Formats: sequence, C-alpha cells, structure tokens
Amino acid sequence: MGLLNRMSTVIKAKMNKIIDAAEDPRESLDYSYEKQLELLQNVKRGVVDVATSKKRLELQRGKLLQNADVLDKQAREAVRAGREDLARLALERKNAITSQIASLDQEIAGLEGEQEKLVAAEKRLSTKVEIFRTRKETIKAQYSAAEAQVKISESVSGISEEMADIGVSIERAENKTADLKARSSALDELIDQGTLEDFTGKQDDIDRELSKISATSTIESELSKMKTEEGK
Repeated sequence: MGLLNRMSTVIKAKMNKIIDAAEDPRESLDYSYEKQLELLQNVKRGVVDVATSKKRLELQRGKLLQNADVLDKQAREAVRAGREDLARLALERKNAITSQIASLDQEIAGLEGEQEKLVAAEKRLSTKVEIFRTRKETIKAQYSAAEAQVKISESVSGISEEMADIGVSIERAENKTADLKARSSALDELIDQGTLEDFTGKQDDIDRELSKISATSTIESELSKMKTEEGK
C-alpha cells in the first residue's frame, strides 16, 4: 500500500506539472469571468421572475378588491330593499374575498422582500464581476508582457551562446593561422641556413654550379681587363 501511494503521488505530481505547462492563465481567467457572468445573469433572471410573480399577485389582488367593492354595494342595495338575506350572503362572500386579499398581501410582501434581496445581491455581484474583469485584464496584460520579455531574453541568450561559439571558432582559426605562420617562418629559416632545400622556387645543385662558373668567368675577365689597363 505504501508503494502504491508513493506511485500515485508521483503520477499526480507529473500530471500536474504537464497540465501546468500546457495551461494558459489568460484562458483560465477568461473562463472564470464567463462563469461569473453566467451567475450574474442567473441572479438577474431571478429578479425578473420574482418581480413577475409579484406583479401577477398584485393584479389578482386588484381584481379581488373590485369584487369586494361590488359585493359591498350589493349588500347595501339589499339592505335598502329590505332583503337582509341577500345582504348577509353578499357580506359573507365579501368576507371570504377579504381573507384571500389578506393572504395575497402576505405573499406579495414576502416576494417584495425576496426581490429586494436579489436586487442587492445582483448589485454586489455586478460590482465584484466588474472588479474581477479589470483585474483579469491587468493580469493578462502583465502575463503577455512577461511572456514577451522571456522570449526576448531567450533570444538574447541564444545569440550570446551562438556568439560564444563563433568566438571559439575565431580563436581556433587564429591559433591555426599563427601555427602555420610560425611553421612557414621556421622552414624559411632552415632553407636559408641550407639545412633544407627549397624545391619550390630556389636553384638546384646544377643551377648553383653554373652560376659559380659564370661568376668566376666574369671575375677573371674583369681582372684581366684591369691588368691590361694598369700596364701589368
């Protein structure tokens, strides 16, 4: 049981992490706002329903009052005509109607109180919904700004990493270039010292010997000329 509980806890934690990553708080706020609007509409409909019921009872009460007035007049006419039996019957009916009117008055008063409560609740809820709407839009704007800032920071971080890689590549190329220059300079020095032979642009052994013979011939010719000029 302990192992199962731990596994269940781990699974729930992972699921919550996945849901949290996929959830957009702006959508959650809009959804909450829509639910509050639905609740507010329900309260408003309740106010309308109570007001309609009260109005119906008031209309019914008005008709009963009219009937009571008619019966009162009939009772008075019967009395004047000496018909006490008819007057008594009219008064009995009037009394029954008066009882109905009293009962309706109680129901109307109860609906009036209920309507006042619903109207007050509607005003409070409407105020809360408007406050939530303002807060919701503020939070959404802040979230969007923070999201944009994160994207910019991530882009800058990516550029920095890329530039760092470029810097490493440049440094590596510079080091290789320096190594090649040093090697070239060392080879040139060895060639100049005669340690290595340059087969790419300098004279080989035959060229050097021919150059020596040519130089010797030139020197001997100039020397002979000088002797002649000097009378020797």
